[in-house]
Amino acid sequence: MSRPAGIFRDDLLAGRVALVTGGGTGIGLGIARCLAAVGAEVAIASRNPEHLEPAAQELRGLGGKVTAQQVNVRQPESVGRMMQQVSRDHGRLDILINNAAGNFYAPSAGLSPNGWRAVMETDLYGTFFCSQAAYPIMKAQGGGRIVSISMTLHYRGWPQMAHATAAKAGIDALTRTLALEWASDRITVNAVAPGPIPTEGVKKAFTPPGADGPDLFGMENFAVKTIPLGRWGTPQDIGHMVTYLASPAADWITGGIFVVDGGAWLK
Repeated sequence: MSRPAGIFRDDLLAGRVALVTGGGTGIGLGIARCLAAVGAEVAIASRNPEHLEPAAQELRGLGGKVTAQQVNVRQPESVGRMMQQVSRDHGRLDILINNAAGNFYAPSAGLSPNGWRAVMETDLYGTFFCSQAAYPIMKAQGGGRIVSISMTLHYRGWPQMAHATAAKAGIDALTRTLALEWASDRITVNAVAPGPIPTEGVKKAFTPPGADGPDLFGMENFAVKTIPLGRWGTPQDIGHMVTYLASPAADWITGGIFVVDGGAWLK
């Protein structure tokens, strides 16, 4: 496979170990590609085991050690087992990427308690449980980096996304709080807020009734009209920002939420 565009030196994160939750597909896999391409050992985690091994095999093609972990981030016990396994497999944990998330459109008046709970627990609880479990490992090592994946939709509200916007707003608040609490342990905590990226959910929204695939012309037209930089984002766009925050260049950055969206939320 081809390597992600080389905007960082190949050994930038050599000797570092990164764990990416939700790393088997989509944005998480894009982040894992970028981290592996600059020398990090990478552990990817997912609730769905069928996503893990194909992604791990792809990442191994970039060089370096890659392991796969099945986890349910909604369950602290499952998260604890994952952290123990990563520590056994790699010997340390330097970088945690909280990317695991759930999402779907639902009118707020009809959103079920289970639907609300599923997204809130995956996005917000999962981010907290993983960060909390990584903390003692990073503290014992003398520091580490935590980067959580947020979103921009809660900056102005987004109909039929009450559960997701509430959870991601919570992640922003959690990021700032943990940054203050853990700064003395040399653990930085930041978040990245992606803008419009054509994930499977977005493609589904652009698929006409009865069609086999999305309306690509409609998607392109939407991007040109609504995103100031004129194109959809890619998982690699998010991976580049995460790589920067995981690198020595971000040693003095903590508590930040970094929007990567081509200017979309401003418009």
